[in-house]
Amino acid sequence: MKYSLFLAVTLCIGAMASSCGPRYALQESKDIEGVWTYADSAVFEMDLTDTSKLYAIAIALQHTTDYAFQNLYLRIHTQFPGGERLSQPISLELAGKAGNWLGKCRGEGCKIVIPIQENAFFNATGTHRFVLEQYMRSDSLPGIRSIGLHIYETGPRK
Repeated sequence: MKYSLFLAVTLCIGAMASSCGPRYALQESKDIEGVWTYADSAVFEMDLTDTSKLYAIAIALQHTTDYAFQNLYLRIHTQFPGGERLSQPISLELAGKAGNWLGKCRGEGCKIVIPIQENAFFNATGTHRFVLEQYMRSDSLPGIRSIGLHIYETGPRK
């Protein structure tokens, strides 16, 4: 009897805890093999079925501690289901002014998740395509291990 009650409480707590995290519409990363070049864009697709929500968008990045720059310039291309395409350059800050890494570092690697847009909304259902390309001054960019895109619900659209 005590075991059954303990099991029931544990399952209820586990169910509540798992529902407290964000609901991801997209949470995916692409590994970078050694050096990230202009030609090696990271492509992500999201099938959206609900336009009544607001979303937060973040970039997840893994880099080495010997990455040579304080930031990473990206160009993000978004293609909507109707064919419209938008492009925007952004700068991701990876280190503070004193040179200290802003992410969580362990050994020779660092991980960081950088919010890039809050309260984003999508007007159309269907497949949304996101292309992330490195937009630094050099075609060959060593030190980036993976790049990811996280899009998660933040609440109802008003």
